[in-house]
Amino acid sequence: MAFFTHRFLRSMSSTNSLAIKHITVIGGGLMGAGIAQVAAATGHSVILVDQAEDILKKSLKKIGDSVGRISKKKFIDKPEAGAEFVQQTLQKISTSTDPASAVRNTDMVVEAIVENVNVKQELFKKLDQCAPEKTIFASNTSSLSIGEMASATTRLDRFGGLHFFNPVPLMKLVEVIQTPETSQQTFEALMNFTKALGKKPVACKDTPGFIVNRLLVPYMMEAIRLYERGHGSKEDIDVAMKLGAGYPMGPFELLDYVGLDTSKFIIDGWHKMDPDNPLFAPSALLNKLVDEGKLGKKTGEGFYKYS
Repeated sequence: MAFFTHRFLRSMSSTNSLAIKHITVIGGGLMGAGIAQVAAATGHSVILVDQAEDILKKSLKKIGDSVGRISKKKFIDKPEAGAEFVQQTLQKISTSTDPASAVRNTDMVVEAIVENVNVKQELFKKLDQCAPEKTIFASNTSSLSIGEMASATTRLDRFGGLHFFNPVPLMKLVEVIQTPETSQQTFEALMNFTKALGKKPVACKDTPGFIVNRLLVPYMMEAIRLYERGHGSKEDIDVAMKLGAGYPMGPFELLDYVGLDTSKFIIDGWHKMDPDNPLFAPSALLNKLVDEGKLGKKTGEGFYKYS
């Protein structure tokens, strides 16, 4: 009863109370750093959080390099304006190794840590005790249940998904995920925040894989099965999809780019959830490559070798 009373009272508040100006990003890896960068570049105050100072130093270095490249293109004839853009963006970002203190005055927490629902739940449970009642929680997960993560908190109505795509500064799409408990006010705040970043939001319910991965992962898995059955070489399958379907990358090139371990993690999770669904069937070849440490471009070899 208490939850519904809080939810009613919150719904009586003005929409301005959900204006997102200050965000805390948990996770200084590729995705977290990218989210911090685009938020800072669009005038938001950002605290980037990770476990160690050396990780955060590397994150800031990556952000600085990325903003520098963007400024050169954006201000090609105005180097002074470009330098000012870089300076202003970096000034908007501070760092912390203490998640509890980093969320005490924030409008929104965006989580971008390891894809493990138990780890995420534990994080959100702790942050829920420290963040103000107004604070919206969002996860950047690409495949895990938003509702399952939200269940570890007392703010089911202020919890949603913001699935950014890699590389965050360049990719325009963001999937905005609304659970059955996410309030309309929270959902609209997430949509408006995404637009403020210069991104294109698409709305989706809390379904496995959301929109893009729900279509993309089974497509890539079927390409592997086609290859496993000997119905086509990986090279020919890639060429066919690029020239026949107009895709910029073939499925095996894309698998290597995304990371074979990432694809395996997603399909394994879906298969566990729905073992009778043939779209979610695991692949012996994919499992073998991951076991051998051949994860794609990031390790120098996956379905293809990279020098």
